[in-house]
Amino acid sequence: MAATKIIDAPRNGHEMAPLNTRARGDGTHGVTIVLTAPQRNSVQSVDIPGEPDRAAWSGKMQFFLSIIGYSVGLGNIWRFPYLCQQNGGGAFLIPFMVMLILEGIPLFLIELGMGQRMRLGALGVWNTIHPWLGGIGISSCIVTLFVALYYNVIITWVFYYLFNSFRYPLPWSTCPTNSSGYELEECAKSSETTYFWYRTTLDAAPSMDEPGGLKWWIVLCLLLSWTIVFFIVMKGIQSSGKVVYFTSLFPYIVLTIFFIRGITLRGAGAGLMHMYTPKVEKLLEPTVWLDAATQVFYSFGLAFGSLIAFGSYNTPKNNCVRDVLLVSVCNAVTAIYASVVIFAILGFKATVNVDRCVAGNTELLVKHDLLPFKNATPEEYDAAFSIYNATEPKTFLLNECSIKKELDNAAEGTGLAFIVFTQAIVELPGAPFWAVLFFTMLLSLGLGSQIGILEGMLCTLFDIDIIKRVKKQHVTGVVCLFCFIVGFIFCTGAGEYWLKMFDSFAGTIGLVVVALMEMIAVIFIYGHERFTEDIYQMTGYRPGLYWQLTWRYIGPVIMVCILISSVVFMVIRNPTYGAWNAELGAVEQKNYPNWVMGIALAMIMAGVLPMPIVFLMRSFQCLKVDLDIHQGSIRRNETTASTKEMIDNDDDDDEEDDENDFSGPALGGHVKTQSDFSEDDEEDKPMTMRLMMMRPTAAAAAAASKTNPTTPLNKSGSNHLNVPTSRKQNFKKDAYDV
Repeated sequence: MAATKIIDAPRNGHEMAPLNTRARGDGTHGVTIVLTAPQRNSVQSVDIPGEPDRAAWSGKMQFFLSIIGYSVGLGNIWRFPYLCQQNGGGAFLIPFMVMLILEGIPLFLIELGMGQRMRLGALGVWNTIHPWLGGIGISSCIVTLFVALYYNVIITWVFYYLFNSFRYPLPWSTCPTNSSGYELEECAKSSETTYFWYRTTLDAAPSMDEPGGLKWWIVLCLLLSWTIVFFIVMKGIQSSGKVVYFTSLFPYIVLTIFFIRGITLRGAGAGLMHMYTPKVEKLLEPTVWLDAATQVFYSFGLAFGSLIAFGSYNTPKNNCVRDVLLVSVCNAVTAIYASVVIFAILGFKATVNVDRCVAGNTELLVKHDLLPFKNATPEEYDAAFSIYNATEPKTFLLNECSIKKELDNAAEGTGLAFIVFTQAIVELPGAPFWAVLFFTMLLSLGLGSQIGILEGMLCTLFDIDIIKRVKKQHVTGVVCLFCFIVGFIFCTGAGEYWLKMFDSFAGTIGLVVVALMEMIAVIFIYGHERFTEDIYQMTGYRPGLYWQLTWRYIGPVIMVCILISSVVFMVIRNPTYGAWNAELGAVEQKNYPNWVMGIALAMIMAGVLPMPIVFLMRSFQCLKVDLDIHQGSIRRNETTASTKEMIDNDDDDDEEDDENDFSGPALGGHVKTQSDFSEDDEEDKPMTMRLMMMRPTAAAAAAASKTNPTTPLNKSGSNHLNVPTSRKQNFKKDAYDV
């Protein structure tokens, strides 16, 4: 047998004795191990776990806009302004910023940092940390599915309003009339915009027990919504990354246009004063702080797995700490900016309504000779109103005309977007133009968040070895088709009631539990010191006292408080939903039927139970621990680039396909077992242990030279780089059996 030569590698550590002590007769030995000193203080020593051929962002701007488009959603437009109004006005900004700093930013960095470090989806990350934690990824995926089901229904309603915005006059500007020319009683008792929402758009049923049939116009809009979402996400970030340039930037353009128009309207100042006048006494109420913590949690889109997926597409050297801080500031500023725009225009609407109310009262005062004529000055009107209040008994009734009362009636959620704000748009000159702008903005915000939600769920699914063998377009198509079919439940007359039930139960307790377990898994199981070192290796910044306190103590306590309060409020307050009463022309509160509460409980359990089930099954060995995803992920995380090849190709006598397969089990490659390794190759070897590669013989080098004639050979028959030239490898070194 030809002698085996050892590469003259630079000795950066301590050379150990050869593993095989039996010489081959020429004084040489088979393998030499060199221990290199771990470069723990250098940011250049980052190894890359996860999938080596994983998709990546085309640029920094694409990643940033994707995160912004996902985090800045509909809640910034129709939830945050309402919370400010109800919880102390400008004083609410204090608990909001405190919770942003103590809860939102630390958990944001955990998800983004772990995704970037592991380069895996949610399922792969938690399996890698510990196989008993695999249920976290499953729970996250299930809850994300529930949210994706109803979130796209909101986009469906936006599409319907957008199509109707091209009509002039706007269909919600007047009440329809009957054959006699009189307004319909249902519309006259409510309002034009309320009637259009509940009767024309939803054709609302009286209760969940009487849902009625499918509304074909909603079904068509739902089909359009899922079709658009499918084409956006079918190729992953290669397709969705191009759309985010529109979905992320366009809302800011529209908000700026509305801001410029809003502050020039009459009554805008009254709206802003009403919203931001601080009521400091509100800060003493615990519910205000709970609302702030909940808003921060949901506005960032935490625990969905989407942030982990987005981070996994980053390069290992990306500064994720800077990204977290920029996105957090942008999210908070956007919420405040949107609140200014919303209440400036709502102040205008309130002023118009007060003027209309005063005009009606003036007619009554003139009719009863308390005013001489209709064109009375405000002073004359106030004097006549004072006389009316002093008169007993009153022979007629006047309405109370107050801007404060009008602004206090501001709604949240769908009520704000489809009823209150649409009424304000009607009062603007050129109403159809403003309606198209507004609903296009809502559409882009909704699509941006829906892209992130689905990307997180699909990335988790593709961590499973069986699914990753199927084309992503096919998997995405099946998921979208399934969601569309299940979404029929939202296309009935009880569709809005079902959406509120999903929003109240499917995406609340489950997400909070997942977020709490994520923080515990990273900080107390993976280790806060190890995670701190990972951040330093990736960014060059070592998280200090603020991060350690929020990760280890403050953040978990806040999450526990949110979880306990959510459960307590759900038990104490009998859950109700607002059902439309056509006879009264108003919404009345009704209790959920028992069978609906059973479905709600099942959804909560479906989002929580996978965590203890996986924990118990793996701890009692009912479920194999060495699943493909866990084993492959662990191998990549615990080895350097020079030892990955040794692990992936542990037997030179394997078939050629296995020899050239560097994917490992996480990518569908061969699953290693204990029998594949010698007794000396224990899994707890130091990470810096490197297998020194042996030079090929002259015959092997000559064969390589024939394949690539341009490669020069040295005297020993190999090229000057000491690497084979006949084939390309993913790593810098190779091993040969001579």
